[in-house]
Amino acid sequence: MKFLILTHVEHKLHNGQYFGYGPYVKEMNLWFEFVTEVVVVAPLLPEQTLNPIDLPYIHPSLRFVEVPPINLLTWKSRFQTALHLPGIFLTVFKEMRRADHLHLRCPGNMGLVASFAQIFFPGKKKTAKYAGNWDPSSLQPFSYRLQQKLLSNQALTKNMNVLVYGDWQPNNRNLKPFFTATYFEKEVKNTPPRPLLGPLKLIFVGTLSSGKNPLVSCQTVFFLKQQGIDCSLQLYGEGPEREKIERFALDNSLQEVIHLHGNVKADQLKDEYATSHFLLFASSSEGWPKAVAEAMFWGCIPITTRVSCVPEMIGQGSRGVLVEPDPKKMCNEIVNLLQNPDRYNQLSQEAMDWSRQFTMEQFKSEIKKLIQN
Repeated sequence: MKFLILTHVEHKLHNGQYFGYGPYVKEMNLWFEFVTEVVVVAPLLPEQTLNPIDLPYIHPSLRFVEVPPINLLTWKSRFQTALHLPGIFLTVFKEMRRADHLHLRCPGNMGLVASFAQIFFPGKKKTAKYAGNWDPSSLQPFSYRLQQKLLSNQALTKNMNVLVYGDWQPNNRNLKPFFTATYFEKEVKNTPPRPLLGPLKLIFVGTLSSGKNPLVSCQTVFFLKQQGIDCSLQLYGEGPEREKIERFALDNSLQEVIHLHGNVKADQLKDEYATSHFLLFASSSEGWPKAVAEAMFWGCIPITTRVSCVPEMIGQGSRGVLVEPDPKKMCNEIVNLLQNPDRYNQLSQEAMDWSRQFTMEQFKSEIKKLIQN
């Protein structure tokens, strides 16, 4: 089977291997176990140093088809995209015609092009991984909404499984509620909840961008310190908010409390989850936030916002805490749990019990069904 991936993820070529964003590549390598040939259509960056989070594709027969990145942020990039778009569409169309299974990664600019192109191949088997927020009531960019409309339209889009986080349109045969996994069954250990003794360890994992609101996590620490609570915050990820966070820590004398680690390897991150009490995650834009599921796997209680399928993930508050992206409210929720260790222990245990259903083995089993059925 020739398996075609169409994605906006930017890749790097290093020592003859193609690398990309680690969590995405790790997932795709699972899909590859059930196909004989792989074709990836995506942008390729000029030679760059690999990040700790980057991983290589693993498949004996993989062909990479480079296309220019689609960028609409500036007038210059829009003009360049307009020039490149016909060629990109033609490349996508040709590769779709040759492939047996079409796999779209959405939402994204390449996903939008592929969502139009796949209409011309109603007989081909297709999957689309929609990694964003499918919630119809949420605020979404127009291009995201357009991808949702195309993929869910049962008259235009045939033979398609759109993998979405949450069950938003149960009567639409194109949509399939799905999940994401990170850990294997062999990693499951009898992990008791962390005792609420000594300094409180807080963690943030994700891109340091305004949509993820990492500064809210930092402000939460500020209010905890004002109440005399000994705590620290470890932030993992990179992004444009780093400078703002560094300035906030300096202005409030929190340099010894707020620590920025950048991107790190998955094993190091696993150790951090396993030794932290709370994940502070005030994101305003999510699909299935892996940081939330990963923290829960290790009994680290998520203090998080009501976005996408997150309320469903944390059982409407039975295995985590739902709160507005307000640092004072997040601080108050933590203080309440410090004063109620029994509830803290219950939330931590419930979080582990739920998240450990979604192992890589289960994930691979579901992927196999999508490809072979």
